Amino acid sequence: MSSSHSVSQELFSKEFTQDPYPVYEKLRQSEPVLKVMLPGGQFTWLITTYEDAVTVLKDQRFIKDMTKIYGSRDSHINASNLLTTNMLFSDPPDHKRLRGLVQKAFTPQLIHGMRDRIQDIANELLDEIGSRPTMNLIDEYAFPLPIIVICEILGVPSEDREKFRLWSNTIIDASNEETGKYFEQHANEFLQYLRDWFEHVREEPGTDLISQLVAAEEQGDKLTEQELFSVVALLIIAGHETTVNLIGNGMLALLEHPEQRKLLLEQPDLIQQAIEEMLRYNGPVEFSTTRWAGEDLVFKGHTFAKGDMVIVALDAADRDPAQFKDADLFDITREKSPHLAFGKGIHLCLGAPLARLEGEIAVTTLLNRYPDLQLSQEVKDLEWRSGMIVRGVKEIPLTLLP
Repeated sequence: MSSSHSVSQELFSKEFTQDPYPVYEKLRQSEPVLKVMLPGGQFTWLITTYEDAVTVLKDQRFIKDMTKIYGSRDSHINASNLLTTNMLFSDPPDHKRLRGLVQKAFTPQLIHGMRDRIQDIANELLDEIGSRPTMNLIDEYAFPLPIIVICEILGVPSEDREKFRLWSNTIIDASNEETGKYFEQHANEFLQYLRDWFEHVREEPGTDLISQLVAAEEQGDKLTEQELFSVVALLIIAGHETTVNLIGNGMLALLEHPEQRKLLLEQPDLIQQAIEEMLRYNGPVEFSTTRWAGEDLVFKGHTFAKGDMVIVALDAADRDPAQFKDADLFDITREKSPHLAFGKGIHLCLGAPLARLEGEIAVTTLLNRYPDLQLSQEVKDLEWRSGMIVRGVKEIPLTLLP
């Protein structure tokens, strides 16, 4: 058995989900461009070095719209195509049009103007914890904060956030056997919810982003009905998933490196660098979304056939010692790093400035309120989510020392 085959056997195992970095190190050294089988039985090329990752993310021969390979999709909106017609899964010129419709809601000025509101949400969530001796970081803080924010931007009721969480977890973790069996049911419930909400917005439009998108769809030339569903579903899911795991993984890194936490408490102005290092060190998005070879091509000596699937291991690239000095070291004083946590090229995450701001406020507020908080469980006993895209822990139980 070749070494590459044995390494690809280690991928996606329980041990790998817990700590993928030793496997990534082997891959970067021996097989940085490797054809592997995914849990669902599909083959993909997996890219693990930083240099190759940047090349693939920016190379327009690797396309996002699979209809260019496999023909047109069913135009009837259903569970399987709910997320297929948004900017994340399109190429120019569609990509520019779709991104342009939502970009204006995520400008740096608008995001900066939300700072006070995000701070209020963080304070309210911690006020609810009050003087209790314990909390579950994910359920009670890291999840509700960004979902409340994205619900307010979109104009959907934030009291429906538990439903969004359930639907979004199922859709993102579709490759996981356990959640995968509910995929159709939960995606259809999500679809029906959006259908009802768009109806409500048509009757009573507001100033929120969904109202603007529904208006664009009604004009007919800017957005098709299928694109409307797909763009809004993406914004609800991506609008909180990244930040939940940025806060979770980031706090976990601080808990595992008490000297770094002490440094941050002593020098709070390091928070922006700390957030960048959290994103690099154990990023919330482990794998890029799928790309396809748009033509027969040779990449790094490997022959890719038109239609081959390609995935970039973002977290592997962000620990590449060829790019980052002491790459396995968590160091919040690291100079601004060109990490790939939000991708690269035209598909660079639209919500990156929002996620950064939410992470900054969430971590600062939590540490100020509970400077001596501790993990109530061994790190090795924490359970990591097993989907293919996000990297995050299901629960982080904390002991809050007054």
